[in-house]
Amino acid sequence: MALALVLAAAVAPAAGAAPPNVVFVLTDDLAWNLVQYMPHVQELQQRGTTFTRYYVTDSLCCPSRSSIFSGRFPHNTKIFTNNSPDGGFEEFHARGQEGSTFATDLQAAGYRTGMMGKYLNGYFPDRPIDGQVQYVPPGWTEWDVAGNGYGGFNYILNQNGQNVRYGNRPPDYLTDVVGGRAVQFINGAADAGQPFALEVATFAPHAPYTPAPRDANKFPGLTAPRTPAFDYANTDPPRWLSGHAPLRPMQVNNIDRDFRKRAQAVQAVDTMIANIESALQARGLADNTYIVFSSDNGYHMGEHRLTSGKMTAFETDIKVPLIVAGPGVPARVTTTRIAENVDLRPTFDEWAGVPVPRNADGHSLAGLLRGEKPTDWRRSALIEHHGPDILAGDPDLPRPGSGNPNSYFAIRTGDAVYVEYRSGQREYYDLRRDRNELHNTYAKLGHADRSNLHAALTASRRCHGGGDCWAAQRRSP
Repeated sequence: MALALVLAAAVAPAAGAAPPNVVFVLTDDLAWNLVQYMPHVQELQQRGTTFTRYYVTDSLCCPSRSSIFSGRFPHNTKIFTNNSPDGGFEEFHARGQEGSTFATDLQAAGYRTGMMGKYLNGYFPDRPIDGQVQYVPPGWTEWDVAGNGYGGFNYILNQNGQNVRYGNRPPDYLTDVVGGRAVQFINGAADAGQPFALEVATFAPHAPYTPAPRDANKFPGLTAPRTPAFDYANTDPPRWLSGHAPLRPMQVNNIDRDFRKRAQAVQAVDTMIANIESALQARGLADNTYIVFSSDNGYHMGEHRLTSGKMTAFETDIKVPLIVAGPGVPARVTTTRIAENVDLRPTFDEWAGVPVPRNADGHSLAGLLRGEKPTDWRRSALIEHHGPDILAGDPDLPRPGSGNPNSYFAIRTGDAVYVEYRSGQREYYDLRRDRNELHNTYAKLGHADRSNLHAALTASRRCHGGGDCWAAQRRSP
């Protein structure tokens, strides 16, 4: 108890200062290549700090979101997929993971907490949980969450324990609805004089990439980026990636169409951010509110001869935006320090002045966001994936040709990515010479390099808790 009080005092806001607010905008399947179509997100970059080496623990929705809520790696949450028995909302709930999240931390510290949009795969407002209808997890003061909201229309939203059905009219568009409720939440917290933490998790731009009707004709002729990896057959690929034929014209047309729809779909997200910022300004809260923008995973579209999808350890899938603005955050700053989504809970906790639970595997980014330059930072990020995904009904079930890797563990260092498949295959991409990850050069590594990489990866995938995992990730691979 005494130690907890000391830790709390060490991270508490200055005496007399109002606790800062947090607005966390989490998008679904948004890759870095869409930020160029989001002017308000670009303005956020000008006002804050951008992480160019921010990675997710798995390039798949539910494991990534579980890591965000808990601050723990998949090997500790045991959430590796979107469905039981090794993933999904039901497993997260059954394992009691909801009892310890950044929401429970901040609510206990006196924060009003709001969760809006998408929660975890497998959560549906109209399905009873443990016999309870209209279930709301612990830690949330406001709960406005949908189940299958990928289409943007014709969904059910659990609004604080009451299910409300929305139709297919333009005002029913889901991103706009949760954006409007976010503004209401901010105004309610301001009226109450209470600090708040709000997560707005959009379904956009996840497939079927539905834009708001007002944006459906934007960017005519836009095509997916033609990077050197586009339609390229990798050298010495793992079995799941080998044998892909060149993309056919119809596949390329579909990729271009889908990329255009994704760019259209994020317009409403960008507008939502602008509306939230306007509400903060109007209530005099902007100077004391952190705004965090990110995504649960990235997305490949034609790279490595793969049609649209995710789940791989390629940069397209594991590296996503993390942009932060707020009190004390330096403007127009870009950092190359390696960060992961397990770091968000410790960061939110430090901002709120509460101790980070010992079982959280991540490390607070608050120091970096104050402009500090630590001499000993992590040297690698851990990625874990269970596959292949073959369950019908999974909204992330890979389509033919999109790639469906078998189980793997990987580390992303400052200049390379190393992957171990349970099948025994290995990948190594030297990003200094091959930034598009075209040539697997594991076979050219010497014995010492192979041993060091394996040892570093093993230490990370077996770590438990902040001190243990921080030590493992600071190990030089």
